Amino acid sequence: MQFEEIINAKLSKDVDRPMMKKEAFPVSEGLEAYLKKYGRDIILPIAYRDLLNYRYATSLRDRYGKLTHWETAVYDLKEMEFLKEGLVKTYAILKTEGNLNYIKHLDVERIDFCEFGNSVPFRIRIVNTINGNYDHYYIKSFDASRIYGLELEHLLSPNRITFLYHKNTLVEEHIPGIPGDVFLQDYMNRPETNKIRIAKEFVKFNERCFARLLGDMRSYNFVIDITPDIEDYQYRIRAIDFDQQSYEGRKNLYLPQFYKENFEYVELVLKHLSPDVIEQYQAEERTTMAYRVIASRRQIMELLNIMIKDEISENYKVKLLRSELNEHFNTNYFSKCNSMGAIVKRQLKQMLQKHLLQVPK
Repeated sequence: MQFEEIINAKLSKDVDRPMMKKEAFPVSEGLEAYLKKYGRDIILPIAYRDLLNYRYATSLRDRYGKLTHWETAVYDLKEMEFLKEGLVKTYAILKTEGNLNYIKHLDVERIDFCEFGNSVPFRIRIVNTINGNYDHYYIKSFDASRIYGLELEHLLSPNRITFLYHKNTLVEEHIPGIPGDVFLQDYMNRPETNKIRIAKEFVKFNERCFARLLGDMRSYNFVIDITPDIEDYQYRIRAIDFDQQSYEGRKNLYLPQFYKENFEYVELVLKHLSPDVIEQYQAEERTTMAYRVIASRRQIMELLNIMIKDEISENYKVKLLRSELNEHFNTNYFSKCNSMGAIVKRQLKQMLQKHLLQVPK
């Protein structure tokens, strides 16, 4: 995908927007068996439905006093005692494989929830009572397409993801970083920000999303992780929302470059990177993805073969996406794909096959 093809992304129409709400797809027996095999499906001391018994909620403001999309849930004392024990133990399972030796100084400081997200997530704030340090994790309702998104992120991206699932409850670790929209507002124009490296990372992130068909990567659905380096900083863009894994029917919804919320990042690319350099960075990202595929090829094939059989989108969207990808790649290979899983498998092959042949085995 060439960045020069973009007409001002700020002029995108409503039809170019992903659905704000999508239905949750059930977890199939095949996917459950996969999750158990690879240590994702573990009995949990608390379920998503347990968190729904709050008495009322109050609006949550950030440290600057601005309202957020989150609300703080307030529970009865007895209910909160039950929840605290289960939530601390769940945190131990997520972080230390269930070792309870370290939980005596842990407490639940706050439980927030967000009706804005598809999974209506609860965010749990765990605090260390000795030093005041805190951490977060999330409890969400089930959605098979989101689970596929998390697992593909773990296997194909430079990032590892820790998440657990059991009987329609999904537990996810917090992904640290500066939200992409906050970065644009508060960090982009700082003198220490290396805009060329930001542009490079956006090209690579764009390529990763398109290769595995992760949609809705608007600026508030990814974070930027900043790492000090020799005389400068390195940046990595990380997805934090996986609800739109291979769900939508339009090709451009899987390309972050086409969202109006990301236009400032696109401007950086067009300003600082030549077409040859953009192509170089795209090839670099496809090559590193090819290495990951080879390293985990059996697990990836196992996941994709289960995904092919699962319904994680609507039939008309499957037909629309395969048609647009056929046109984009000037091929008819996608015509045989009758599910989103089949399209993802074909898409990975389409984009990585040449690089897979070049990677030494």
